[in-house]
Amino acid sequence: MEERRKYTDALKAEAVKMVIEQGMCLPEVGRLLNIPKATVGNWIAKSKKGMSALAPGAPSIGDVIAENRRLRKELATAQMEKEILKKAAAYFAKESLPGTRS
Repeated sequence: MEERRKYTDALKAEAVKMVIEQGMCLPEVGRLLNIPKATVGNWIAKSKKGMSALAPGAPSIGDVIAENRRLRKELATAQMEKEILKKAAAYFAKESLPGTRS
């Protein structure tokens, strides 16, 4: 029977980063780090579910995705408000000019 290998959190985090951030495929990462691709796949799945402390103190992938979604909505709202304010400012600037009131 083969002994289970122990991997450091730093190695796990690096493997997940190589797949998620750098876009490398599981077999490639497995070959480079001499780790079975299924093991790397398990780390990625755990990272996405937030079940593993691959990078202590770091948010899970799911948390990052949720925050990104929230920030995109917030940005869209802010951009819409900015456009409304620009139009209102232009309207009131026009109204305040002499000879432009009806």
